[in-house]
Amino acid sequence: MAAGPEHPSGGTSPLLVACALRIERAALRGTGRGGAPERYAVLRTGMGPRAAERAVAGALERPGMDRAAVLATGFCAGLVPGMHPGDLVIAEETRDPNGVVACTGTAFLAEALARALPGRTVHLGTLTGSDHVVRGPERAQLRATGAVAVDMESAATLWTATRGGGAAAGRPVAAVRVIVDAPEHELVRIGTVRGGISAFRVLRSVLPAFYEWHRSSLLPRR
Repeated sequence: MAAGPEHPSGGTSPLLVACALRIERAALRGTGRGGAPERYAVLRTGMGPRAAERAVAGALERPGMDRAAVLATGFCAGLVPGMHPGDLVIAEETRDPNGVVACTGTAFLAEALARALPGRTVHLGTLTGSDHVVRGPERAQLRATGAVAVDMESAATLWTATRGGGAAAGRPVAAVRVIVDAPEHELVRIGTVRGGISAFRVLRSVLPAFYEWHRSSLLPRR
């Protein structure tokens, strides 16, 4: 990655967008590169929290990445009745056995996504982590904890990005997921996304909002 935007406290602030699946990375690389920060990368972590931890930790150890903003994205399972494939979930916080991570600039991100995808339903709330694909009754159990959606990598990604203190403690982090699986629309296998369902098309359209969020994260906090 080349030199990028100046951070208010000095140096540069890259943007690292993390996803788990090859199909997610394909969607994120397909369109929307106009307006991207110069220091920008899509990282495919692989599936599951351990894979996400390893991949994100390795990426942030690279030279110049100590101030990188980190955004976890991809597909997820919705937990609330009435959700539909293609709906967006913006995490106000992520949660897993490691703990809770508060997300940065969620209101701004919601506004940016509304501009990028007018008319698309957006849900804000807690995004919980799991080490397996959630099915059946477990969906209701997770909803009872206050979560609105679940995936296997976002919480691990943000926990890894913010641990350790120093610059990491103030690192801008966010998670935006697209629902492919919901209580009334349970997905049999992720491969059906390749058939062109709305979730894939939505993921192809979110990058301009991510760039706006990244630019907003460079502004001095008030």
